[in-house]
Amino acid sequence: DMAEPIQQLTRNNNPQERQSIPFTLIQRKEKLGDLLYEKRQYGKAKWACIKMKEKQYEQSICLGFMKLMRYICEQNSSGLYLGITVPIVTIVHTNEAHSAMSQAVTVAYYLPEVLQDEPPHPFDSDIIIEEWPATIVYSR
Repeated sequence: DMAEPIQQLTRNNNPQERQSIPFTLIQRKEKLGDLLYEKRQYGKAKWACIKMKEKQYEQSICLGFMKLMRYICEQNSSGLYLGITVPIVTIVHTNEAHSAMSQAVTVAYYLPEVLQDEPPHPFDSDIIIEEWPATIVYSR
């Protein structure tokens, strides 16, 4: 099921073709010279998002990522490979008391600059295009 998206990604796996999402670095946490995480602020932008809720947290992330890869690799209204932007963001949801992680996660793909005004529509109805306000992200 993922053979075509993986082949497409492999054909287009040129690091120079990956677009980094513009951000402002707010904080950088290191320990003994190793980067633990960065706190970043991303500007307002459109993202392709999918919310998944599988039995295991890791399974939700993997399945969400695979669905987004299909969208990126031609399963969209343009019929074209959209290009990779990094990072792909995972939003971890918590219960109502914010005391435990939920099995639900949102996996999100920043649409490249050239697609921000008119993003291609996904064929998968689980994927939605959202415009996010400026957002704080923790990256590792």
